[in-house]
Amino acid sequence: MRKTKALIFEISKAGRCGLDLPKCDVPEEAIDSLIPQEFLRKEPAPLPEISQLDLMRHYTQLSQRNFGVDSGFYPLGSCTMKYNPKVNEDVCRYPGFSLVHPLQQPETVQGALELLYDMEQYLAEIAGMDAITMQPVAGAHGELTGLKLIRAYHRHRGEMRTKVIVPDSAHGTNPASAAVCGLEIVEIKSNEDGSINLGALRAAVGKDTAALMLTNPSTLGLFETNIEEIASIVHEAGGLLYYDGANANAIMGIVRPGDMGFDVVHFNLHKTFGTPHGGGGPGAGAVGVKSSLASYLPTPIITFDGSKYDLDYNRPESIGKVHSFYGNFGVIVRGYAYIRALGPDGLRQASEDAVMNANYCLSQLKEQYHAPFDRFCMHECILNSKKQAQYGIHTLDLAKRLLDYGYHPPTIYFPMIVEEAMMIEPTDTESKETLDAFIDVMIKIAQEAESDATEIKSAPHTTVVGRLDETLAARKPVLRWKA
Repeated sequence: MRKTKALIFEISKAGRCGLDLPKCDVPEEAIDSLIPQEFLRKEPAPLPEISQLDLMRHYTQLSQRNFGVDSGFYPLGSCTMKYNPKVNEDVCRYPGFSLVHPLQQPETVQGALELLYDMEQYLAEIAGMDAITMQPVAGAHGELTGLKLIRAYHRHRGEMRTKVIVPDSAHGTNPASAAVCGLEIVEIKSNEDGSINLGALRAAVGKDTAALMLTNPSTLGLFETNIEEIASIVHEAGGLLYYDGANANAIMGIVRPGDMGFDVVHFNLHKTFGTPHGGGGPGAGAVGVKSSLASYLPTPIITFDGSKYDLDYNRPESIGKVHSFYGNFGVIVRGYAYIRALGPDGLRQASEDAVMNANYCLSQLKEQYHAPFDRFCMHECILNSKKQAQYGIHTLDLAKRLLDYGYHPPTIYFPMIVEEAMMIEPTDTESKETLDAFIDVMIKIAQEAESDATEIKSAPHTTVVGRLDETLAARKPVLRWKA
């Protein structure tokens, strides 16, 4: 039997109070003159009345119903929900970082500017780029910034290139960012093995090609082995290569996008460098460029003359600011701490471990589930429910059944070019024991499908709520409680 929980308003009792506020230092007679009448409440706000202890227990119990990477295995694919080292959380709270004001004069925040400057150098080295901006505050924001840089580059050369080539396996933000930037999207199909179709690419490029947006490894978890030829095709047509860094945790310290032929790259610090992810932010989407695009980077640019760090706003070719102040500084500090803690060898090992873990999962599960790309994968592997379809089981059913065993499901139905897809990304931080326990559950669910699919089709059974009508929830969400 499911345990329901009352809402905070439902456990409210008149007269109870969880805190004592100090007396208002604004005279009551002055309130009418300070606040316009139309903004004053006619009646007291209908807030719940509850004791402090009951309040604490209520929200603590709610928090225990959440699933997070700190409480369990989180194989969500293409998003790298990696462990966030707690030392990074401590470092970003140092007063010298957490208490600075973004409008302080540069001479008063030399330490913060030094960190930003050094972080740019680190990311430039990891990416094989010549210059970096830390301003963008999300991966998609980085995409938009990178595309604006590409547009500025072409315009400065007197060319009005308007088309962006995007593979059908791309992240959904790629075509969305291009559209927001006022560019036209040209989709090209993948080969059966998941790689870029070179013939389709050659047919798509032309004098109006601004860029090819590519993730390598792709959202299929596969490395584009023809990347140098792909770069040559685009460059010969006068276009540029944009690297979506969402999957950079599979290659950092091993190969650099700049060496593959990419001209622009964005990094998701929350996907690759151990900073928090999700909840709508904050994020960080640093963008790197080759020297030919450096003059277009957002202002200000952090400079160092050997003795002093400063902010340079005198950049006549710059695309201008893309975010207030200089990005999400607290997130950048976390990423900086991550890089300094691991060092070059540690970053490479993180990538190698991520790739090893994904291939281990693939090798252990491809007998029970269909592997549409049965080849060496990178940081994530793709399976689907093709073998379970004969029992009337869909990928959604498998995901719901995983909840009964205490596991957050992997990403499902993405990439969309794989029917009934399950994308498993174990990340570098998971032990063999954790992976084996997850694999055992996945095998058990496959065996359940063969013997009796009833439990799977009606799952989950052990969660707070049963299977939701997700279509209704998406189309008619109820986002506000009413008495």
